[in-house]
This record gives sequence, structure tokens and C-alpha cells, in this order.
Amino acid sequence: MSFVGTWSYRSLINNPDLSTDFSALEFGQGTLVLTELEPGRVGGTIGGPGWSLELTGAVQPGDAVELQFTGKGEVAGETWIYSYRGYVVPNWPNGVDQRDAIVGSVVRDVPHSHGTAAAGYVASWYAVRQ
Repeated sequence: MSFVGTWSYRSLINNPDLSTDFSALEFGQGTLVLTELEPGRVGGTIGGPGWSLELTGAVQPGDAVELQFTGKGEVAGETWIYSYRGYVVPNWPNGVDQRDAIVGSVVRDVPHSHGTAAAGYVASWYAVRQ
């Protein structure tokens, strides 16, 4: 399965407390568009209402293709930079109605939102092909 395409992206706060309401775990959501700039290089965009980041990075082939990319952009007059690592999930041979998926983690590289969004914060993310 190729990583190239349009994906529905969601990220979640890494809270181990099972009593936390699932809706309280949302970190972000948007549309992830991945392109292959050249062999071994990934590009694209990620964004939603009011925000958009340009993506650049690398791709490593393997049983689970590894993607590493950085998203950069100006949002409400501030610089946003996030780094993503994700793995294309191999399809199950006996899977029924299986959607292509990527799973991984994201780290906020620089603070934004006037310091309320601290640098170094890590969340989990997944994307499913649209």
C-alpha cells in the first residue's frame, strides 16, 4: 500500500486514565495530504479550519513503511512547527472492510498560542485513507 493520498487525521492526548471520557482525549484533527516528492522523500500538507502546515520529510521502506516529516506554517501570526513519525499499517490477510491506516506520534517543536501550547508536547495520531 502506498502512503500517497488524502487521509483523515486525528491525534489524541496520551492519558492512561481509562475513566477519562474519550471526547476529552482529542488533541487535533484535520486532513492530511501526502505526496512522494521523489523516492525516499515525502511532502504534502496537514490542516483544518484556520490552520495549515506544509510537510517535508523522509520515507523508509519496510514491512511497515516508516514516515518522518515536519509540518511548518504560520497560524494566526505565529509559527507552528510539529514533527511526525508514523508507520503504514500492513493490511490483515483476513481483514474485512479494512481501511488503509497510518499510526504514529507527533511532537510540538516550538511553543505557540502565546505560550499556552508548550514545546515538547507529544500526542499519538492515526490517519485513515479517505
